[in-house]
Amino acid sequence: MTQPVSPPMRTSRWAAAFAGLVAVATALATGELLAGLVPGVPSPILAVGRVVIDLQPPGAKELVVSIFGTADKLALEVLVLAVALVIGAGLGILARGRPGIAAAVVGGFVVIGVGAGLQAPDTQPALAVLGGVAEFAAGTTALDRLMRVVATSPGPASPGGTAIAPDWSRRMLLVRGGGLAVASLAAGAIGRVLLDRQRVPVTGGLPVPGVDAELPAGADLGLEGLTPIVVPNEDFYRIDTALLVPNVDRDTWRLRIHGLVEREVSLAYADLLALPVIEQYVTIACVSNRVGGDLIGNARWTGVRLRDVLDLAGVREGASQLVGRSVDGWTAGMPVSWIMEPEREPMIAVGMNGAPLPRQHGFPARLIVPGLYGYVSATKWLSELELTTMEAFDGYWVPLGWAKEAPILTQSRIDRPRRGSSIPAGPFTFAGMAWAMDRGISKVEVQVDDGEWREATLSTAISDTTWVQWQLDWEATPGDHRVTVRATDGTGEIQTETATRPDPDGARGWHSVSFKVG
Repeated sequence: MTQPVSPPMRTSRWAAAFAGLVAVATALATGELLAGLVPGVPSPILAVGRVVIDLQPPGAKELVVSIFGTADKLALEVLVLAVALVIGAGLGILARGRPGIAAAVVGGFVVIGVGAGLQAPDTQPALAVLGGVAEFAAGTTALDRLMRVVATSPGPASPGGTAIAPDWSRRMLLVRGGGLAVASLAAGAIGRVLLDRQRVPVTGGLPVPGVDAELPAGADLGLEGLTPIVVPNEDFYRIDTALLVPNVDRDTWRLRIHGLVEREVSLAYADLLALPVIEQYVTIACVSNRVGGDLIGNARWTGVRLRDVLDLAGVREGASQLVGRSVDGWTAGMPVSWIMEPEREPMIAVGMNGAPLPRQHGFPARLIVPGLYGYVSATKWLSELELTTMEAFDGYWVPLGWAKEAPILTQSRIDRPRRGSSIPAGPFTFAGMAWAMDRGISKVEVQVDDGEWREATLSTAISDTTWVQWQLDWEATPGDHRVTVRATDGTGEIQTETATRPDPDGARGWHSVSFKVG
């Protein structure tokens, strides 16, 4: 019996698409490998990803974070790769009849990639151009070689009289193209590993603080399934725009203080630590955190007072906004009045939970400002402090629809039980977290189903700038149940019940969890 054969044009089109896809993968892998081998050559995927982040429309951040959480950067890289491969498939089809145009399009995309790479702070322009040339050569060579296989002389005619490609040519395409695809995957992975190893290691110890932070007895209730009162560095949430953690050398790093100041100041790392060193527990939160979310954490931060640094430059009258700028150009703006309030202790942190500041959390120095969401305050990889006015400048996220001033809202969360879980009948302890940074938590109340609100027991507060744990004992009865929590801050204000999205200034609403008993 004769085996059915796919239509010839269809087979040829898909073969060409496969060839184009592999060719683009080869070009990208070449760029990734060179980026890992030669410092100063930009990663093509990361370069395009940075441009996508910078060009994102209003609302994109909230949507992406709500879907992917702290995996948002990985999701973006996968998206960039997927789009590139789809474009490559289209180029393969184009190359069937117009190979010169296809090669020109490849060159155009390489130029775009090089241009995107030039925006990265670590990029060396000459090396970026040479890397682009290598990517173009690898991609077009692979496309040409594979298209020669696709264009192999036709074999015997089909029953309809149309020539079809012989089996051996298809096998050759799969063998050569598949082998090249596997090699590209390996080269790209090796390049990314090498690129990560280019990061300057975090070295040196921490200065001894003149003001220590102490964890009071009873600060952590120690319940299983309850978030610890101090989140370990490796578990601390990370939300920022850096696809690749900036490569900052502490020995050459400097902090510039300028703008509406009496005198411009530039501090080396040693100069910074010559100031009095303090230590404090501060809870920070991402404005994208949804009700019940985990984009929040508490840590023991070591560093110097931000006001001490500003005093070195002398803040001029009329300065109403402090702008923190990262080494990669990211900015956050906060009111000077918030910084200068004596009851707060904003700081430039160099340590986290007793260790040097981890690179992914801002090494060698970052801003920690109690009571403000991170997007208007918590500048990582800090390089500049600029004094200006609120009217003169908008931080990175403000033009994208987020509020210019963003105090952290009063919120609470249920950790025990988890949504959709099943627990046995009998004694059970509800537990979770509550926070109102800068105001503290005075009360947490819990409601089971439609019952009365009951006041929970609170852990010992570290300070008004940190969250607290809460717990409430309950006799679990069989059936489906729902538990809801609400908090009251130190001023006596109960958190808002009406639910809102995180944008433009933080999510509101009471957290509820449905679960089963029995």
